[in-house]
Amino acid sequence: MIKVPEILTGMTPDPVDQARRLAYDRFPDALAVILAGSTAAGRATASSDLDIAVLIGDGGETCRETIRFEGRVVELFIHTRAGLVDLFAADIAARRAVLQSMYATGLILIDTNGEARRARALAEADLRKGPPPLEPETVETKRYGLTDALDDLADTGDHIERLAVAGFVLSAAADLLCDYQHAWIGGGKWLPRRLLQADAELGAALLEAHLHLCKSGDPGPMVNAASGILNLVGGPLREGYRRTWRGVIESVATASGR
Repeated sequence: MIKVPEILTGMTPDPVDQARRLAYDRFPDALAVILAGSTAAGRATASSDLDIAVLIGDGGETCRETIRFEGRVVELFIHTRAGLVDLFAADIAARRAVLQSMYATGLILIDTNGEARRARALAEADLRKGPPPLEPETVETKRYGLTDALDDLADTGDHIERLAVAGFVLSAAADLLCDYQHAWIGGGKWLPRRLLQADAELGAALLEAHLHLCKSGDPGPMVNAASGILNLVGGPLREGYRRTWRGVIESVATASGR
């Protein structure tokens, strides 16, 4: 029987099947291959990329690579055993646990001698432990930066500037709330997901307030929502703030968001 090409049938290739073909075609000797992201969660669309973690032998190279396979963009996270340990440690230090989440929740495509299951157990242990808390000095600096941004949000009459400041307020307040709740942080589409996981009530209030500001230009609800989060970690901080630089000197904009 002649196989009709999928492109001619109008059918979209199954992304999980594509991931399996890529795994066995490109990484036949892999110790473990994990499909993560929206595809593993069953939320993939025709344009979704494939997020794939690949554990290889110790003689290989730890790297990240973006390719296109059968018309679909693929993000490859390739690592040796030692590389995986280093990447797990880096993700913990960044308080994001991206790779841990991939291993803990992804779909196992290849599991040589139980390597994927062992890596999954390590990832799950990291996720259960949670991120390291921010240092008190760092929390203080973030409080100062958010306080300053809230003043700008209330004061500026320029709609475009207000939107820009609101983006900073959302990120800064989410960071402080996640730290307060001992929860992992996220960026991009993972910011609202991690924020709601950290605190469903306060997280939703902040996100709804940001949406309200973007639609109406009214900063009031966002000022209130972010101020509530500030109060959890010591309240607004203006006068009395003092920062001493040690080691690498960062821009003053790091503290203030300017």
